[in-house]
Amino acid sequence: MSTTTTTTTSATATTTPPDLDVRRVGGRIGAEIRGLDLSAPLTPDTVAAVNAALLEHKALFFRGQRLDDAGQLRFAAYFGELTTAHPTVPSVDGQPNILPVDGDEGIRSNQWHTDVTFVRTPPKASTLRALVVPPYGGNTLIANSAAAYRDLPEPLRELADRLTAVHTNDYDYAAPRNEKAAAHRRQFVSRKYRTAHPVVRVHPESGERGLFVGGFAQSLVGLSSGESRDLLRILQAYVTRPENIVRWTWEQGDLVLFDNRITQHYAPDDFGDLPRLLHRVTVAGDVPVGVDGERSRVVEGDDAGHYTPAADRAA
Repeated sequence: MSTTTTTTTSATATTTPPDLDVRRVGGRIGAEIRGLDLSAPLTPDTVAAVNAALLEHKALFFRGQRLDDAGQLRFAAYFGELTTAHPTVPSVDGQPNILPVDGDEGIRSNQWHTDVTFVRTPPKASTLRALVVPPYGGNTLIANSAAAYRDLPEPLRELADRLTAVHTNDYDYAAPRNEKAAAHRRQFVSRKYRTAHPVVRVHPESGERGLFVGGFAQSLVGLSSGESRDLLRILQAYVTRPENIVRWTWEQGDLVLFDNRITQHYAPDDFGDLPRLLHRVTVAGDVPVGVDGERSRVVEGDDAGHYTPAADRAA
């Protein structure tokens, strides 16, 4: 993967300390931060600068950090309270806040999605750390849903502003490849969730509007299943336009931080039976709010209070 060598020059970059080297890796999304040792304590000014870069670039990449689990947890906690690993899937042994993203064949999540949108308060941000990387393939793709929203023709944008989508972890999966994949699926849907979110989410910090859809969005309120499927496919196609995507080629020790409120991501299943292992730590988010001020609501299931501390503030 090649990177540019020009530091950012947009408005948010003016708040970035001169010793924070931020370099774009995509035209519409993604920047690599160089020269920052995440194993050392970060000052409040540095955390604020990283957060400003995150708001601008949506996804930040840190090469060769060589963090352990404790270091990843410490870094993620700079940006807010942490969730537990997942509402239904077990954590790493002895680490209740860390989800193993294991590339075992048959349980790979190779679909576009935003993390855990089937609950009312999805994560604010996600961190991924590479422990085992295949010699080829296994990249992560991240898409800018704000750019996708801006790309919409005006009539479609006005329609999207008024739509609400129901997200669920219990949808029409493809047949599992093997018994291990089937067992994972049973675990994934052991608690069933359905949540109604605005299709266009207003970012709580930047005020940007972004398409809040992805793989867990299965239907549109007030529309038939066929109408929902067609409209969601059209909207999703804008998110995954090549110009809205950055591809990160992992090296062992890399850490990625992305804004879960205004991105989607995808892990292509292109590395055969080779091992791939990432650890994920997520920062608790808030209740999504639409253009009209309407907040997300639970349709089925609980408020996932066992998963995210944000549930206690969602009333």
